[in-house]
Amino acid sequence: MTKKKIRIGIVGYGNIGRGVKTIIANSKDMKLVAIFTRRLDQVEAEIKDIPVFKIEEAFWPSFRDEIDVIILCGGSKEDIPIQGPRFAEHFSTIDSFDTHLDIPAYFKKMNAAAVSHGNVCVISTGWDPGLFSLLRVLEEALLPGSKSYTFWGRGVSQGHSDAARKVAGVLDARSYTIPIEEAIQQVRAGKSPKLSKREMHKRLVYVVMKEGADPEEIRKQIVEMPKYFDEYNTEVVFISQEEMKEKHSAYPHGGFVLISGVTGNGHKEVMEFSLKLERNPEITTCVLVACTRAAYRLKKRGDKGAFTLLDIPIGLLSAHSDEELRKQFM
Repeated sequence: MTKKKIRIGIVGYGNIGRGVKTIIANSKDMKLVAIFTRRLDQVEAEIKDIPVFKIEEAFWPSFRDEIDVIILCGGSKEDIPIQGPRFAEHFSTIDSFDTHLDIPAYFKKMNAAAVSHGNVCVISTGWDPGLFSLLRVLEEALLPGSKSYTFWGRGVSQGHSDAARKVAGVLDARSYTIPIEEAIQQVRAGKSPKLSKREMHKRLVYVVMKEGADPEEIRKQIVEMPKYFDEYNTEVVFISQEEMKEKHSAYPHGGFVLISGVTGNGHKEVMEFSLKLERNPEITTCVLVACTRAAYRLKKRGDKGAFTLLDIPIGLLSAHSDEELRKQFM
């Protein structure tokens, strides 16, 4: 008997949407049913093997029976906060909402919508928030009373780049997150310093302006942007579209979670988990797709509501059975 595949829809077809499509194609237990986008003509011209629809068409009654899980692939600044609760009323969903300070409030909205309509919605998943969140909790649990530090970069932040692109007069932007080496070395030395965001990272934003735009106004809007740039030393550099394409198309990133604490009679202990990524969006898509498998299984067993990676048994992310996991990975 053939095992039923998880039927998936994608909302949004940028870097994340393209990556999700690729990962699903390599996942034997999943099937991509449809792509929903604002750029219908452009995406239809690119995609020949999957049906493409306008985003509003996702709410046709027929899709509720044809799709098991929707993956929201838009940005955190303007797309997911609006799309998330709306789609949660119709589907189980996965998203990578990454505005850390707003996650508790977003969780409440998503949980209310998902519970009311019997769906499972996994929010704020990717490598941070998501995978790194899991590591922060694990490390703190193993070293109670210790202090956790997360450093990102050097690399391109998708969320911050998207936020910079939303500024009036900006044609394109890449925001690099750069960790401050002095802060890293203090933690690796077993110290537990009190560090502000500004003392841990700086931001470097490359911007392509629209013709006639005011560079000083663009700089001001970026540097003072709440929740994204205002708490960091931020440098804005204006470049041409050609230079952006030539030098800033790769989306590298990475980072590490460090925890410093003591055990026994004051013995210093440091734990570290790191990622080195050639292309930032692709590891995010890997986590999104794994969480799709978990959401499907949670709903099948009768669960409903919003979840984060902290709420999901890790085995539910895997394509392996429980028996295979115990045999191969324990």
